[in-house]
Amino acid sequence: MPDRDYDVVLYGASGFTGRQTVRHFAENAPPGKVRWAIAGRNREKLEAVKRQVGGVAKDVDILVADSRDQTAVDAIVSRTRVMLTTAGPFALYGSAIVDACVRFKTHCADITGETTWVRDLIDRYHNRAAADGTRIIPFCGFDSVPSDLGTYLIVRHLQRELNVPCKEVKAYFQVYGGVNGGTLATMFNLYDTGQAKRARDPFLLSPGLEHSKEELERSQDPTLPKYDKDVDAWVGPFFMGPINTRVVRRSIALFEQWQASYGPNFTYQEYMKFEGPFGWMQAAGLTTGAALFEVALQSPIRQLIKSLLPQPGAGPSEKTMNEGWFRCDILGLADDGRKAHGVIRYQGDPGNRATVKFLCESAMSLAVNTDELPGGQRRGGILTPATGLGDVLIERLRNAGMTIEVGG
Repeated sequence: MPDRDYDVVLYGASGFTGRQTVRHFAENAPPGKVRWAIAGRNREKLEAVKRQVGGVAKDVDILVADSRDQTAVDAIVSRTRVMLTTAGPFALYGSAIVDACVRFKTHCADITGETTWVRDLIDRYHNRAAADGTRIIPFCGFDSVPSDLGTYLIVRHLQRELNVPCKEVKAYFQVYGGVNGGTLATMFNLYDTGQAKRARDPFLLSPGLEHSKEELERSQDPTLPKYDKDVDAWVGPFFMGPINTRVVRRSIALFEQWQASYGPNFTYQEYMKFEGPFGWMQAAGLTTGAALFEVALQSPIRQLIKSLLPQPGAGPSEKTMNEGWFRCDILGLADDGRKAHGVIRYQGDPGNRATVKFLCESAMSLAVNTDELPGGQRRGGILTPATGLGDVLIERLRNAGMTIEVGG
Protein backbone atom coordinates (compact mmCIF):
# COMPACT_ATOMS: atom_id res chain seq x y z
CA MET A 1 0.00 0.00 0.00
CA PRO A 2 1.48 3.39 -0.96
CA ASP A 3 2.03 5.94 1.77
CA ARG A 4 -1.14 7.69 2.86
CA ASP A 5 -1.80 10.84 4.85
CA TYR A 6 -3.38 8.87 7.70
CA ASP A 7 -3.11 5.45 9.29
CA VAL A 8 -6.72 5.43 10.51
CA VAL A 9 -9.76 7.59 9.77
CA LEU A 10 -12.65 7.37 12.22
CA TYR A 11 -15.86 7.78 10.20
CA GLY A 12 -19.14 8.55 11.97
CA ALA A 13 -17.16 10.28 14.72
CA SER A 14 -20.01 12.59 15.81
CA GLY A 15 -22.45 9.73 16.52
CA PHE A 16 -23.00 8.17 19.93
CA THR A 17 -20.52 5.33 19.39
CA GLY A 18 -18.29 7.43 17.16
CA ARG A 19 -17.65 9.97 19.91
CA GLN A 20 -16.43 7.16 22.14
CA THR A 21 -14.01 5.95 19.45
CA VAL A 22 -12.51 9.44 19.32
CA ARG A 23 -11.99 9.37 23.07
CA HIS A 24 -10.40 5.91 22.87
CA PHE A 25 -7.96 6.99 20.17
CA ALA A 26 -7.14 10.21 22.01
CA GLU A 27 -6.26 8.20 25.12
CA ASN A 28 -4.68 5.11 23.57
CA ALA A 29 -3.29 5.70 20.08
CA PRO A 30 0.53 5.55 20.28
CA PRO A 31 1.79 9.14 19.98
CA GLY A 32 3.80 9.68 16.83
CA LYS A 33 3.03 6.18 15.54
CA VAL A 34 -0.62 6.40 14.49
CA ARG A 35 -1.73 9.31 12.33
CA TRP A 36 -5.48 9.57 12.67
CA ALA A 37 -8.31 11.85 11.66
CA ILE A 38 -12.05 12.04 12.29
CA ALA A 39 -14.71 12.14 9.62
CA GLY A 40 -18.45 12.48 9.09
CA ARG A 41 -21.00 14.51 7.19
CA ASN A 42 -21.28 17.53 9.53
CA ARG A 43 -18.20 19.67 10.22
CA GLU A 44 -19.78 21.59 13.08
CA LYS A 45 -20.63 18.39 14.96
CA LEU A 46 -17.12 17.05 14.38
CA GLU A 47 -15.63 20.30 15.71
CA ALA A 48 -17.81 19.89 18.80
CA VAL A 49 -16.48 16.37 19.33
CA LYS A 50 -12.90 17.64 19.21
CA ARG A 51 -13.68 20.24 21.84
CA GLN A 52 -15.56 17.77 24.02
CA VAL A 53 -12.84 15.10 23.98
CA GLY A 54 -9.96 17.55 24.25
CA GLY A 55 -6.36 16.47 24.71
CA VAL A 56 -4.66 15.32 21.52
CA ALA A 57 -8.06 15.17 19.80
CA LYS A 58 -7.98 18.98 19.54
CA ASP A 59 -5.26 18.71 16.91
CA VAL A 60 -6.66 15.95 14.67
CA ASP A 61 -7.84 16.74 11.17
CA ILE A 62 -11.51 16.81 10.20
CA LEU A 63 -12.64 15.24 6.92
CA VAL A 64 -16.18 15.79 5.64
CA ALA A 65 -18.22 13.50 3.41
CA ASP A 66 -21.78 12.27 3.25
CA SER A 67 -21.54 8.47 3.30
CA ARG A 68 -23.77 8.24 0.21
CA ASP A 69 -21.66 10.68 -1.81
CA GLN A 70 -19.25 8.29 -3.52
CA THR A 71 -16.91 11.00 -4.80
CA ALA A 72 -16.55 12.56 -1.36
CA VAL A 73 -16.10 9.15 0.27
CA ASP A 74 -13.41 8.25 -2.28
CA ALA A 75 -11.52 11.43 -1.39
CA ILE A 76 -11.30 10.30 2.25
CA VAL A 77 -10.69 6.58 1.74
CA SER A 78 -7.84 7.22 -0.70
CA ARG A 79 -5.95 9.13 2.01
CA THR A 80 -5.88 6.46 4.73
CA ARG A 81 -4.56 2.95 5.28
CA VAL A 82 -7.47 1.93 7.51
CA MET A 83 -11.11 3.03 7.75
CA LEU A 84 -12.91 2.62 11.08
CA THR A 85 -16.62 3.26 10.69
CA THR A 86 -19.50 3.42 13.15
CA ALA A 87 -22.12 5.03 10.89
CA GLY A 88 -25.10 2.70 10.69
CA PRO A 89 -27.42 1.20 9.73
CA PHE A 90 -24.64 0.03 7.45
CA ALA A 91 -27.04 -1.18 4.78
CA LEU A 92 -27.99 2.50 4.41
CA TYR A 93 -24.68 4.24 5.07
CA GLY A 94 -21.87 1.72 4.68
CA SER A 95 -21.84 0.48 1.10
CA ALA A 96 -20.04 3.42 -0.50
CA ILE A 97 -17.29 3.18 2.12
CA VAL A 98 -16.69 -0.51 1.51
CA ASP A 99 -16.78 0.02 -2.25
CA ALA A 100 -14.09 2.70 -1.97
CA CYS A 101 -11.99 0.60 0.44
CA VAL A 102 -11.92 -2.28 -2.01
CA ARG A 103 -10.99 -0.06 -4.96
CA PHE A 104 -8.29 1.87 -3.05
CA LYS A 105 -7.02 -1.22 -1.17
CA THR A 106 -7.78 0.36 2.19
CA HIS A 107 -8.45 -1.97 5.12
CA CYS A 108 -11.76 -1.48 6.93
CA ALA A 109 -13.28 -2.41 10.29
CA ASP A 110 -16.85 -1.71 11.41
CA ILE A 111 -19.41 -2.73 14.03
CA THR A 112 -22.28 -3.87 11.85
CA GLY A 113 -24.50 -6.73 12.96
CA GLU A 114 -26.32 -6.73 9.62
CA THR A 115 -25.68 -10.20 8.28
CA THR A 116 -27.77 -9.74 5.12
CA TRP A 117 -25.78 -6.63 4.16
CA VAL A 118 -22.50 -8.44 4.75
CA ARG A 119 -23.68 -11.35 2.63
CA ASP A 120 -24.17 -8.88 -0.23
CA LEU A 121 -20.62 -7.59 0.38
CA ILE A 122 -19.29 -11.13 0.17
CA ASP A 123 -21.03 -11.71 -3.15
CA ARG A 124 -19.86 -8.39 -4.57
CA TYR A 125 -16.39 -7.79 -3.15
CA HIS A 126 -14.82 -10.84 -1.50
CA ASN A 127 -12.91 -12.16 -4.49
CA ARG A 128 -11.41 -8.81 -5.45
CA ALA A 129 -10.45 -7.92 -1.87
CA ALA A 130 -8.94 -11.38 -1.43
CA ALA A 131 -6.87 -11.01 -4.60
CA ASP A 132 -5.58 -7.59 -3.49
CA GLY A 133 -4.90 -8.48 0.17
CA THR A 134 -7.46 -5.92 1.40
CA ARG A 135 -9.04 -6.83 4.74
CA ILE A 136 -12.69 -5.81 5.08
CA ILE A 137 -13.67 -6.91 8.58
CA PRO A 138 -17.25 -6.32 9.73
CA PHE A 139 -18.63 -7.49 13.10
CA CYS A 140 -15.80 -5.91 15.13
CA GLY A 141 -18.03 -5.00 18.07
CA PHE A 142 -19.71 -7.01 20.80
CA ASP A 143 -21.23 -8.72 17.83
CA SER A 144 -19.23 -10.74 17.16
CA VAL A 145 -15.72 -10.52 18.65
CA PRO A 146 -16.24 -12.60 21.85
CA SER A 147 -18.01 -15.41 19.98
CA ASP A 148 -15.54 -15.51 17.11
CA LEU A 149 -12.29 -15.13 19.04
CA GLY A 150 -13.52 -17.37 21.86
CA THR A 151 -14.28 -20.19 19.45
CA TYR A 152 -10.95 -19.72 17.69
CA LEU A 153 -9.04 -19.90 20.99
CA ILE A 154 -10.81 -23.02 22.25
CA VAL A 155 -10.41 -24.91 18.97
CA ARG A 156 -6.71 -24.07 18.60
CA HIS A 157 -6.08 -24.95 22.27
CA LEU A 158 -7.52 -28.43 21.78
CA GLN A 159 -5.60 -28.88 18.53
CA ARG A 160 -2.24 -27.52 19.68
CA GLU A 161 -2.10 -28.33 23.38
CA LEU A 162 -4.06 -31.59 23.55
CA ASN A 163 -3.54 -32.73 19.94
CA VAL A 164 -7.21 -33.63 19.49
CA PRO A 165 -9.78 -32.28 17.02
CA CYS A 166 -12.70 -30.26 18.32
CA LYS A 167 -16.20 -31.39 17.41
CA GLU A 168 -18.29 -28.70 19.11
CA VAL A 169 -18.07 -25.31 20.80
CA LYS A 170 -20.83 -23.73 22.85
CA ALA A 171 -20.75 -20.17 24.18
CA TYR A 172 -22.80 -18.98 27.15
CA PHE A 173 -23.43 -15.25 27.64
CA GLN A 174 -24.38 -13.19 30.65
CA VAL A 175 -24.79 -9.47 30.01
CA TYR A 176 -25.85 -6.26 31.69
CA GLY A 177 -26.02 -2.85 30.03
CA GLY A 178 -27.95 -0.38 27.92
CA VAL A 179 -28.69 0.05 24.24
CA ASN A 180 -28.06 2.97 21.92
CA GLY A 181 -30.30 4.38 19.22
CA GLY A 182 -28.00 3.33 16.38
CA THR A 183 -28.29 -0.33 17.34
CA LEU A 184 -32.07 -0.06 17.47
CA ALA A 185 -32.18 1.73 14.10
CA THR A 186 -30.25 -1.16 12.58
CA MET A 187 -32.71 -3.68 14.02
CA PHE A 188 -35.74 -1.77 12.73
CA ASN A 189 -34.17 -1.39 9.30
CA LEU A 190 -33.87 -5.18 9.06
CA TYR A 191 -37.64 -5.48 9.39
CA ASP A 192 -38.47 -2.35 7.41
CA THR A 193 -36.58 -3.72 4.39
CA GLY A 194 -38.00 -7.24 4.63
CA GLN A 195 -34.58 -8.82 5.28
CA ALA A 196 -35.48 -10.54 8.57
CA LYS A 197 -36.52 -13.81 6.90
CA ARG A 198 -33.29 -13.98 4.88
CA ALA A 199 -31.26 -13.46 8.08
CA ARG A 200 -32.60 -16.74 9.51
CA ASP A 201 -30.38 -18.83 7.22
CA PRO A 202 -27.81 -20.36 9.64
CA PHE A 203 -25.18 -20.42 6.88
CA LEU A 204 -25.99 -17.03 5.36
CA LEU A 205 -22.35 -15.89 5.48
CA SER A 206 -20.92 -19.14 4.11
CA PRO A 207 -22.15 -19.16 0.50
CA GLY A 208 -21.35 -21.87 -1.98
CA LEU A 209 -21.11 -24.74 0.53
CA GLU A 210 -23.31 -27.81 0.75
CA HIS A 211 -24.73 -28.79 4.15
CA SER A 212 -26.30 -32.06 5.17
CA LYS A 213 -29.77 -32.22 6.67
CA GLU A 214 -28.24 -33.20 10.02
CA GLU A 215 -25.83 -30.24 9.91
CA LEU A 216 -28.66 -27.84 9.11
CA GLU A 217 -30.73 -29.20 12.00
CA ARG A 218 -27.83 -28.87 14.46
CA SER A 219 -27.23 -25.28 13.37
CA GLN A 220 -30.76 -23.90 13.74
CA ASP A 221 -31.13 -21.05 16.25
CA PRO A 222 -32.40 -22.18 19.68
CA THR A 223 -35.98 -21.14 20.35
CA LEU A 224 -36.75 -22.64 23.77
CA PRO A 225 -35.09 -22.64 27.20
CA LYS A 226 -33.49 -25.85 28.45
CA TYR A 227 -31.29 -27.20 31.21
CA ASP A 228 -27.70 -27.70 30.00
CA LYS A 229 -25.84 -30.29 32.06
CA ASP A 230 -22.50 -29.21 30.58
CA VAL A 231 -22.70 -25.96 32.57
CA ASP A 232 -25.20 -27.03 35.24
CA ALA A 233 -27.50 -24.12 34.43
CA TRP A 234 -30.60 -23.15 32.50
CA VAL A 235 -29.97 -21.60 29.11
CA GLY A 236 -32.09 -19.87 26.51
CA PRO A 237 -31.74 -18.19 23.12
CA PHE A 238 -29.21 -15.35 23.06
CA PHE A 239 -30.61 -12.31 21.27
CA MET A 240 -27.37 -11.85 19.34
CA GLY A 241 -27.02 -15.52 18.46
CA PRO A 242 -28.54 -15.12 14.96
CA ILE A 243 -25.65 -12.74 14.21
CA ASN A 244 -22.74 -14.32 16.08
CA THR A 245 -23.32 -17.87 14.94
CA ARG A 246 -23.26 -16.83 11.27
CA VAL A 247 -19.97 -15.02 11.80
CA VAL A 248 -18.36 -18.01 13.53
CA ARG A 249 -19.58 -20.27 10.72
CA ARG A 250 -17.96 -17.95 8.18
CA SER A 251 -14.69 -18.31 10.10
CA ILE A 252 -15.14 -22.09 9.98
CA ALA A 253 -15.64 -21.97 6.20
CA LEU A 254 -12.66 -19.68 5.58
CA PHE A 255 -10.28 -21.69 7.75
CA GLU A 256 -11.43 -24.85 5.98
CA GLN A 257 -10.62 -23.19 2.66
CA TRP A 258 -7.13 -22.30 3.94
CA GLN A 259 -6.42 -25.88 5.18
CA ALA A 260 -6.61 -24.78 8.82
CA SER A 261 -9.83 -26.61 9.65
CA TYR A 262 -11.57 -26.40 13.02
CA GLY A 263 -12.41 -30.10 12.60
CA PRO A 264 -14.64 -32.47 10.64
CA ASN A 265 -18.36 -31.93 11.28
CA PHE A 266 -17.55 -29.08 13.69
CA THR A 267 -20.58 -27.21 15.06
CA TYR A 268 -21.07 -23.99 17.02
CA GLN A 269 -23.99 -22.72 19.07
CA GLU A 270 -24.52 -20.08 21.76
CA TYR A 271 -26.95 -19.26 24.54
CA MET A 272 -27.86 -16.94 27.37
CA LYS A 273 -27.02 -18.54 30.71
CA PHE A 274 -29.13 -18.20 33.86
CA GLU A 275 -27.68 -19.31 37.19
CA GLY A 276 -29.27 -19.87 40.59
CA PRO A 277 -32.45 -21.57 41.81
CA PHE A 278 -34.69 -19.37 39.65
CA GLY A 279 -32.67 -19.76 36.48
CA TRP A 280 -35.46 -21.71 34.80
CA MET A 281 -37.89 -18.87 35.46
CA GLN A 282 -35.51 -16.25 34.08
CA ALA A 283 -34.80 -18.34 30.99
CA ALA A 284 -38.49 -18.87 30.32
CA GLY A 285 -39.38 -15.22 30.95
CA LEU A 286 -36.68 -13.77 28.73
CA THR A 287 -37.38 -16.26 25.94
CA THR A 288 -41.10 -15.45 26.01
CA GLY A 289 -40.45 -11.70 26.10
CA ALA A 290 -38.04 -11.87 23.18
CA ALA A 291 -40.52 -13.90 21.13
CA LEU A 292 -43.33 -11.42 21.80
CA PHE A 293 -41.07 -8.49 20.90
CA GLU A 294 -40.18 -10.12 17.57
CA VAL A 295 -43.87 -10.63 16.82
CA ALA A 296 -44.51 -6.97 17.62
CA LEU A 297 -41.73 -5.91 15.25
CA GLN A 298 -43.56 -7.65 12.42
CA SER A 299 -46.90 -6.03 13.25
CA PRO A 300 -48.41 -2.60 12.48
CA ILE A 301 -47.27 -1.30 15.89
CA ARG A 302 -43.60 -1.43 14.81
CA GLN A 303 -43.57 2.30 14.11
CA LEU A 304 -45.04 3.06 17.53
CA ILE A 305 -42.37 0.93 19.23
CA LYS A 306 -39.70 2.72 17.20
CA SER A 307 -40.93 6.13 18.35
CA LEU A 308 -40.76 5.15 22.03
CA LEU A 309 -37.17 3.85 22.01
CA PRO A 310 -33.85 5.78 21.89
CA GLN A 311 -33.19 7.42 18.53
CA PRO A 312 -29.91 7.41 16.54
CA GLY A 313 -27.31 9.57 18.30
CA ALA A 314 -28.70 8.76 21.76
CA GLY A 315 -27.61 6.08 24.18
CA PRO A 316 -27.14 5.01 27.79
CA SER A 317 -25.80 7.33 30.48
CA GLU A 318 -22.16 7.27 31.53
CA LYS A 319 -23.26 5.60 34.78
CA THR A 320 -25.08 2.81 32.93
CA MET A 321 -22.15 2.24 30.59
CA ASN A 322 -19.67 2.14 33.47
CA GLU A 323 -21.81 -0.29 35.49
CA GLY A 324 -22.50 -2.61 32.55
CA TRP A 325 -20.59 -5.84 32.02
CA PHE A 326 -20.53 -9.07 30.09
CA ARG A 327 -19.18 -12.56 30.53
CA CYS A 328 -18.84 -15.15 27.79
CA ASP A 329 -18.01 -18.70 28.92
CA ILE A 330 -16.85 -20.96 26.10
CA LEU A 331 -16.91 -24.76 26.23
CA GLY A 332 -15.09 -26.91 23.68
CA LEU A 333 -15.81 -30.63 23.33
CA ALA A 334 -13.15 -32.82 21.72
CA ASP A 335 -13.75 -35.99 19.73
CA ASP A 336 -12.36 -38.10 22.59
CA GLY A 337 -14.62 -36.54 25.21
CA ARG A 338 -12.11 -34.13 26.72
CA LYS A 339 -13.17 -30.54 27.32
CA ALA A 340 -11.59 -27.10 27.18
CA HIS A 341 -12.95 -24.01 28.89
CA GLY A 342 -12.49 -20.36 28.14
CA VAL A 343 -13.84 -17.04 29.32
CA ILE A 344 -13.96 -13.53 27.91
CA ARG A 345 -15.24 -10.87 30.30
CA TYR A 346 -15.19 -7.13 30.71
CA GLN A 347 -16.43 -4.52 33.16
CA GLY A 348 -18.24 -2.01 30.96
CA ASP A 349 -21.42 -1.86 28.92
CA PRO A 350 -21.10 -4.56 26.21
CA GLY A 351 -22.86 -2.66 23.41
CA ASN A 352 -20.91 0.55 24.02
CA ARG A 353 -17.81 0.38 26.22
CA ALA A 354 -16.76 -3.11 25.09
CA THR A 355 -17.80 -2.53 21.50
CA VAL A 356 -15.67 0.61 21.27
CA LYS A 357 -12.66 -1.23 22.68
CA PHE A 358 -13.17 -4.15 20.28
CA LEU A 359 -13.49 -1.85 17.27
CA CYS A 360 -10.65 0.54 18.06
CA GLU A 361 -8.22 -2.26 18.86
CA SER A 362 -9.26 -3.99 15.62
CA ALA A 363 -8.43 -0.85 13.64
CA MET A 364 -5.13 -0.45 15.49
CA SER A 365 -4.30 -4.08 14.74
CA LEU A 366 -4.68 -3.30 11.04
CA ALA A 367 -2.67 -0.09 11.30
CA VAL A 368 0.11 -1.01 13.74
CA ASN A 369 0.52 -4.80 13.57
CA THR A 370 0.39 -5.23 9.81
CA ASP A 371 3.30 -7.70 9.62
CA GLU A 372 1.90 -9.89 12.41
CA LEU A 373 -1.64 -10.33 11.07
CA PRO A 374 -2.78 -13.91 10.39
CA GLY A 375 -2.17 -15.15 6.88
CA GLY A 376 0.49 -12.57 6.10
CA GLN A 377 0.04 -9.42 4.09
CA ARG A 378 -1.60 -11.23 1.19
CA ARG A 379 -4.68 -12.37 3.17
CA GLY A 380 -7.73 -10.36 2.22
CA GLY A 381 -11.44 -10.53 1.53
CA ILE A 382 -14.61 -10.03 3.52
CA LEU A 383 -13.17 -11.57 6.67
CA THR A 384 -14.09 -12.06 10.32
CA PRO A 385 -12.30 -10.97 13.50
CA ALA A 386 -10.80 -14.46 13.93
CA THR A 387 -9.65 -14.89 10.32
CA GLY A 388 -8.52 -11.31 9.72
CA LEU A 389 -7.09 -10.34 13.12
CA GLY A 390 -6.79 -13.49 15.26
CA ASP A 391 -4.04 -13.59 17.88
CA VAL A 392 -3.02 -9.98 17.18
CA LEU A 393 -6.40 -8.68 18.34
CA ILE A 394 -6.49 -11.11 21.27
CA GLU A 395 -3.17 -9.79 22.58
CA ARG A 396 -4.19 -6.16 22.06
CA LEU A 397 -7.45 -6.72 23.96
CA ARG A 398 -5.63 -8.37 26.84
CA ASN A 399 -3.25 -5.42 27.03
CA ALA A 400 -6.27 -3.09 26.96
CA GLY A 401 -7.79 -4.67 30.08
CA MET A 402 -10.04 -7.40 28.65
CA THR A 403 -9.94 -10.77 30.43
CA ILE A 404 -9.40 -13.54 27.85
CA GLU A 405 -8.49 -16.97 29.25
CA VAL A 406 -8.48 -20.53 27.93
CA GLY A 407 -7.46 -23.86 29.45
CA GLY A 408 -8.54 -27.37 30.30
